This record gives sequence, C-alpha cells and structure tokens, in this order.
Amino acid sequence: MSVLQVTKLMKRFGGLTATDDVSLTVEEGEIHALIGPNGAGKSTLINQLCGELAPDSGRINLGGRDITRLPVPARVALGLGRTFQVTNLLDDATCRENIAMAVQAREGLNFRIWDTVTGRQGLWDQADNLLAGTALADRSDTPVHDLSHGERKQLELLIALAQKPRLLLLDEPMAGLGHVESQEMIARLREIGTYTPMLLVEHDMDAVFALATRVSVLVYGRIIASGTVDAIRDNADVREAYLGAEDELC
Repeated sequence: MSVLQVTKLMKRFGGLTATDDVSLTVEEGEIHALIGPNGAGKSTLINQLCGELAPDSGRINLGGRDITRLPVPARVALGLGRTFQVTNLLDDATCRENIAMAVQAREGLNFRIWDTVTGRQGLWDQADNLLAGTALADRSDTPVHDLSHGERKQLELLIALAQKPRLLLLDEPMAGLGHVESQEMIARLREIGTYTPMLLVEHDMDAVFALATRVSVLVYGRIIASGTVDAIRDNADVREAYLGAEDELC
C-alpha cells in the first residue's frame, strides 16, 4: 500500500520548470531514496510535499488523503515528519526539552515546557523513551548549543520521531557528518525504516545504496529512472546525468 502518492506534480518559476510532471510513490515498509545532480529540483519537490511551496498542478496523497493544498501543520498532524539539511533546534534548550516540546506539539497541549513537571510526567517519559538506547542517551540534559553537528542531526531525527509520523521526509541527513557519524546515522535509519517508511533525499551514494529499497533519479525536474539499487547503478541514463561521475554510483 502506498503511504505517499505524488501524481504529475508541476512547479514553475518564470521560464524554469523546477518539477516537471513528477510522479512517485513511497510504499509501507520502504526507504525510497531520491537522488539527482545539484539543481535537479529535489528541494523544490520536498518543499511541495511538506506544504512550504504550493504546486502549480498535480496531487499529493498521504495515506489516501489529498493533502495538496493543506498547510504545514495539517500535514504534520496527518503524520508527515521531516528533517532538514540544516538543523532547526532550540539552542538554549536541552535535548530532552526539545523532544518534549515536540511531543507537546503532537498532543496539542498548551503550556510552558519549563513549568513544574507535576502532571506532565507523560511528556518526559515519552522523551526519555525516545532517547533511550541512542547516542544521545547520556546527553539528555545537555543544551543543544553544546552538541556536535552529528549529535544535532541525531536530535532532529528524534524530534521528527516524537511526532509519530506515518512517513519521514529526510533532507540530506548525512550532510556534514564524518565517516563514523555517517555510519551511526545509517544504522539508526535502517532501524527506523523497519517501522516507518521514508523518502530520503541524499547526496551520499554509499548511504543511499546501503539504505534504499528503491531509488528514483530526478534530473532537470523530471524523474528519469526509478528502480532497485542495482538497476539504478546499471542505468546508462543515470550515469550520463551524473556527468560520467561513475565513482558516485559504484
């Protein structure tokens, strides 16, 4: 069953067609990677899926519900979670507080997170459960401004999971990570992928090929190929789109 269905999505900026008749699906239990050269339209497509940019035409369905014209908060409430290329966190709050505020937002509560904990233990319990067993388990009371870049990426992922999404949109989760941090992120995403489907936008081909169930290739706003990792590796059109950079696809 498709958790996300995108049908003939179009977006133009003057004479530039940023997304050109894009159709794709993300199935339950799938990590679907979206790759493409710089300027291919990946960010424009993600922004349309999230509701930050309105398409000129086409349709976006989430879990069978048409969300094409819904605002961002409504899409989040229906189960759309997102991480960003650049982390978007409250620097002066701790890891635990950032996650608890995400739980608060999901549950529609209205109070200051730093109020007395009495009566709010459920929020903290959910935050602690998300932190348990992760690389941030021992950093729960650390302010975000003291975290490394990799730790901030891990925290942003936990915040997205706090929303209990039906689908995760991951926008370059490996960006700026070192080798060890990348391997930790790949392992974490592989685990999450066992219970939450993902649309993964990523330039790191090692990560894409390690994680993806299916890969779609976007070039000049159009999907030129979609298939398994092996099929994409062997696709001549894909290799040409990457200007002969065959090492990226090996």
